[in-house]
Amino acid sequence: MRLAIVSDIHGNLTALEAVLKDLVRCAPDLILHGGDLAAGGARPREVVDRVRALGWPGVLGNTDEMLYRPETLAAAADRSPQLAGLFSAIAEMADFTREALDNQRLTWLASLPMVESVAGVDLVHATPGDVWQSPGPGADDAELESAYRMLGPLDVYAHVHHPFVRRIGRRVVANTGALSLSYDGDARASYLLIEDGVPAVRRVDYDLEAEARALRESALPHAEWVAHSMQKAAFVLPAG
Repeated sequence: MRLAIVSDIHGNLTALEAVLKDLVRCAPDLILHGGDLAAGGARPREVVDRVRALGWPGVLGNTDEMLYRPETLAAAADRSPQLAGLFSAIAEMADFTREALDNQRLTWLASLPMVESVAGVDLVHATPGDVWQSPGPGADDAELESAYRMLGPLDVYAHVHHPFVRRIGRRVVANTGALSLSYDGDARASYLLIEDGVPAVRRVDYDLEAEARALRESALPHAEWVAHSMQKAAFVLPAG
């Protein structure tokens, strides 16, 4: 079986369209999404509608949850007071996204499960039971084993925008990377393709300049920061 897992689209319709073309070439038997569909991009409504129309099963992401439960973002901000400026910017962007999505779309996001298990693969956005906290890309084997020991032998998460595949004894932990806002220095969209139980990261070029224009032409607060982060392919703090 060939399984694709796409995550962290963040309202980036240009990247999604490019990956959809690549998925046609790869012809997976099933496609899952790993959450974080809408917030942080110019076209959240279009992305949510496209994913729903495609019928992809998937899981809840933290930026999905903050749209219908704003208190979860406030709680995350309280845990990291040194990042007050970052969380303030995210809250402003969340307001924009929340207004772009009607109650019906928000209700659909709220219906997404925390874990999706298909064909021997267990998918979560961050960790089981927590969409906000996960091991980073530099986590050691012990941290990954501790985070995912309650899942099966092949575990996939997203959240950190940094793809990898790691074998830990009999367990494999893989990260999808992100369609938008990659943080590993490679600005291309990233997703995971699993064939006969073996995961591999795929990278897809898309028109960064076109998406940057869409951001700047949208009413998204901090659009210039998002465009800069997307093009730099690294996590940067908002100015000011």
